[in-house]
Amino acid sequence: MCMMLGGRVAEHVFFGRITTGAQDDLKKVTQSAYAQVVQFGMSDRVGQVSFDLPRQGEMVLEKPYSEATAELIDSEVRELIERAYQRTLELVTEKRELVELVGQRLLQREILDKADMLELLGPRPFEEKCTYEEFVEGTGSFEEDTSLPEGLKDWNQERGVEEETTSPPQVKQQAV
Repeated sequence: MCMMLGGRVAEHVFFGRITTGAQDDLKKVTQSAYAQVVQFGMSDRVGQVSFDLPRQGEMVLEKPYSEATAELIDSEVRELIERAYQRTLELVTEKRELVELVGQRLLQREILDKADMLELLGPRPFEEKCTYEEFVEGTGSFEEDTSLPEGLKDWNQERGVEEETTSPPQVKQQAV
């Protein structure tokens, strides 16, 4: 949530006002907070319950909970967002000089990559356990079958051995 609120908080800290540009971030934070409370049961006050949230554009004729529960949910969501906003405000204020450096670079280049961030901010205060590529390797949707066909199970293990034992380069035929 703090990440999503970063732009909004930075506008408040650096410009003293909030523009409409941060509205989409606020919408995402609100959706995330409602999901935590309503769907995932991550609220001590609401309890270990899960209600389906309507999808965007779906009409809601009646909620599966009482008006009192609805008010409690709204209160919890506001509290979650306010705590995240205050934490983000602390971070942006504490790291103001670094945020300004990043802002200046964004004005120069418009898009920053990891190398830019390392140059501006230095290495992360914790060791990265894996690269992004390693993290997402082999991921897919729950329905997607990501297993290899039986004949290809060891394709990448045999490849190195083949190249070492084959002396002249061979032309490989592609299946049509």
